[in-house]
Amino acid sequence: MPAMPISNEDVAAQFSELADLLDIEGANRFRVRAYRTAAHAIADLPDSVAARLERGTDLSELPGIGEDLAGKVAEIVETGRLSLLDEVEARVPPSLADLLDIPGISATRARRLYEELGVTGPGDLRQAAEQGRISGLKGFSDKTERDILRKLDQQISKAERVRLKTAEARVEPLAAHLRDQPAAGQVAIAGSIRRRQETCGDADLVATAEDGRETALVEALCGWEDVQEVVSRGENRASVRLSGGFQVDLRVVPAEGFGAALHYFTGALAHHLKFRQMAVERGETFNEYGIFQDEERVAGRDEEEVYGHFGLPYIVPELREDRGEIEAAREGRLPQLVRPEDIRGDLHCHTQFSDGAQSLAEMVDAAKALGYDYLAITDHCQGHAGPPGLDPDALARQADEIAALRERHPGIAILRGAEVDILEDGRLDLPDKVMDELDIVVFSIHAHLQLSPQDQTQRLLTAMDNPHGHILGHPTERILGKRGALEVDMDALIDKAAERGIILEVNANPSRLDLSDVNCRRAKERGVTLAISTDAHMTENLHFMRYGVDQARRGWLEAADIANTRTLPDLRHLLARRK
Repeated sequence: MPAMPISNEDVAAQFSELADLLDIEGANRFRVRAYRTAAHAIADLPDSVAARLERGTDLSELPGIGEDLAGKVAEIVETGRLSLLDEVEARVPPSLADLLDIPGISATRARRLYEELGVTGPGDLRQAAEQGRISGLKGFSDKTERDILRKLDQQISKAERVRLKTAEARVEPLAAHLRDQPAAGQVAIAGSIRRRQETCGDADLVATAEDGRETALVEALCGWEDVQEVVSRGENRASVRLSGGFQVDLRVVPAEGFGAALHYFTGALAHHLKFRQMAVERGETFNEYGIFQDEERVAGRDEEEVYGHFGLPYIVPELREDRGEIEAAREGRLPQLVRPEDIRGDLHCHTQFSDGAQSLAEMVDAAKALGYDYLAITDHCQGHAGPPGLDPDALARQADEIAALRERHPGIAILRGAEVDILEDGRLDLPDKVMDELDIVVFSIHAHLQLSPQDQTQRLLTAMDNPHGHILGHPTERILGKRGALEVDMDALIDKAAERGIILEVNANPSRLDLSDVNCRRAKERGVTLAISTDAHMTENLHFMRYGVDQARRGWLEAADIANTRTLPDLRHLLARRK
């Protein structure tokens, strides 16, 4: 057994690395795709795969996981390591996989760089580019070399922050463990997780203890099974690092100051500092133990009391970034933020017709179980940069299956759609006459990410001029922790969306959350409609909707700003406006 519990992310990371290295090695593409699918399937599960194995669950029943892959998952959970990955790493330097995170470096190019220049990772790649050796290779140019250097300069460090979903998976079981302690009073997750930031650098826990037993909670934290290192420990506080290096800080406070501590440790710091300044102006002190006047606590038991003390309504954690929320609260202008229960359907999902793991019928059944009024089936089309998509004939065959499902499921509207690639010149990779037959068209970038900011912007603007496209999918094509957002003129794109009636997607996949919260708000301020969509590739992914709602709330979005909070007739009217 491994020394530390194995998380879903640990399993997924090993499958993902194996897929990358096999791809670089030139292995069968279906084999590579199987490991990638397994990595996504495991990472996207709502609960622990290790716990499923402990319960005796047959993992081969999971979408994208057959008997062979289920055995490999069990091997990783039991031993901490996949032996096949060790075998492949003996043949292919594992650091080569990091090259695939750099836009413009495909598996074929990575193999050529390794075989012809001895490049084994980003450091070697930078050195080769700076020495001008890359442009001499077949398939590379001076421009490619310059682009590689530019992308290396922009590359996001993988080690600094983790996805919100990953942070939750690490911290929520620990918080539940503390709540189960006899000494526990209130236990809350604070910090960036509570503010629903898209990535988190660490986690904060705030707690109260019964009968003054703060030390018991500290010991419970330090003794948690996933703790790799105790960084510091005191009577009422502790800091630990979990497996993978993620840090968790605990502060145990008196019950009468719990709200003040929760406010302080939720942040953001700039938001909290404004309250401390307001307290100073009133001759008071505001710290993590309460609000005091002449050493007498005057507020702080809960957050409503904290805000009420300053004559303000409660401000939800998602808005606490010092972006005008305090002034809006003071003036009665806080938005009525969109809620998960406002969502009536999902406008972006995939099935086995392209790269989804489950059938069209299974996706419809899952959406119906969520109580949705409608679901858009938007499989990839013919020129998709990843796995093959649908050509017009395949779309026609899918239309027959959708028609049959509509007969069997009158309680949910199944919208016939497609996710169409935006080609390098901005054209959409499906004939207009075919798109004209669809209920909804999501159009997205998946390739040619190395274009200059000017060319990339023009490419998107050209695509947005096509009257058949409804929703611009994952507009900046970022992958959190791996690939930064496209360098584009967002003001120009938002203006074009407002002008053309384009809906901008808030992609709810925890690895994307694209648009950013800041761009969500910019779009709202210019009257652009947005759609919160999951980009689901299996039924479990439909539950990602809550992450998209979190992102929308951070962007000050209300239900009226969101296309898929509308009734079906209103949604159809909105989509028809494009034509």
